[in-house]
Amino acid sequence: MATLADVLRQFGSAYLTSHALSTPQAKAWRAIVACRTAALGGERLDCDKCGHSHWHYHSCRHRCCPQCGTRAKEAWLQGRLAEVLPVPYAHLVFTLPHCLNGLYGAHPRWVIDTLFTCTAQTLAEFAVNSKWMGTTGGTPAFSLVLHTWTQDLQRHIHLHAVMACGVLDKAHPWAVPVRKPDFLFPVRALSKVFRGKFMATLTAAHKDGKIERDPQGTQPNWCERQKQLYKHDWVVYAKTPLGGPAQVLEYLGRYTHRTAISNERIRSISDTEVAFTVRADNTGAKRVERSIGTEFVRRFMQHVLPTGVKRIRHYGVLASACKAKKLNAARLALQMPLSNPQATESAKDFMARLARMDVGLCPRCKLGRLHVTATLAGLKQLPSPGCAVLRQNRGPP
Repeated sequence: MATLADVLRQFGSAYLTSHALSTPQAKAWRAIVACRTAALGGERLDCDKCGHSHWHYHSCRHRCCPQCGTRAKEAWLQGRLAEVLPVPYAHLVFTLPHCLNGLYGAHPRWVIDTLFTCTAQTLAEFAVNSKWMGTTGGTPAFSLVLHTWTQDLQRHIHLHAVMACGVLDKAHPWAVPVRKPDFLFPVRALSKVFRGKFMATLTAAHKDGKIERDPQGTQPNWCERQKQLYKHDWVVYAKTPLGGPAQVLEYLGRYTHRTAISNERIRSISDTEVAFTVRADNTGAKRVERSIGTEFVRRFMQHVLPTGVKRIRHYGVLASACKAKKLNAARLALQMPLSNPQATESAKDFMARLARMDVGLCPRCKLGRLHVTATLAGLKQLPSPGCAVLRQNRGPP
């Protein structure tokens, strides 16, 4: 099966002749190419029955690696079990106009932080309004997840918001939305407030010189983009309301640790291009997209986030500064039992549940147990992007 690592190995040298990598991009590249190869080290496992032997190499655990996302997602969701409330949930999507893509390329951290801040402020302002919640000053509970891509890996900066329908209030322990139990706010009103907040922050940053590398920062280009942004219909999209805790967790899992493209979507790699599947329509049908190899690499690398940027952020009741207190208050208001400390799974039990397999069972005879008989240390420094890396399933020299 073709993988993202194979794409980087095959087209990496050609891409690097005309493109420079940032430090986060180079780190992601090295991790993806080295993932589950001898470069990261591993152990040799021998069966105590049939004598079968194979090497098991370590994972890179980088958030951009499509081979590592599933386990991280499952571990993250396990930690969210005690945070989901027994109320309906809404899913909202806040999208930036594409004419801001150039600014994102020059100042990605500023755009990301501003998008999170303006989205959180918009939702919080609507949540404290008695017009929508029937009470003033309530505390909402919502999480925001950043995505920067479309199905064909073009730049499309947006936030997925998963929000509990209701707020925690001192006077009324848990206040439900005024209109309907599963309806939060009108999207047109959200869009106008969201646009106003982002535009005000953008104008202030321009005046204060905080986005000096903006490719449209000169006065004529700035004025033209401002006109486009005010004319543009800023999209806040409300998806079908979510049900109870089980649906919320399942839904969160689709977005929290998703990478720009999974290995399953890469169909084939030729000498010049990459074939991969994209969603054809809203029914879930798929079609095959083809891209020149170096262009595919360019598209993928633009979705590597700056170092330290958090893709998932929690607010209100779920904010880390007050979660211990306010989450318990919300659970009491909803007549839920207080959460008990969850038993920590061992690594083997976790893998068995996740992969539905016994990782210690011999894959050949299905009877013997695998034991570590040798270890291989990983490289102290991974090769630079574009250099050869030991391939998966190859033993040490």
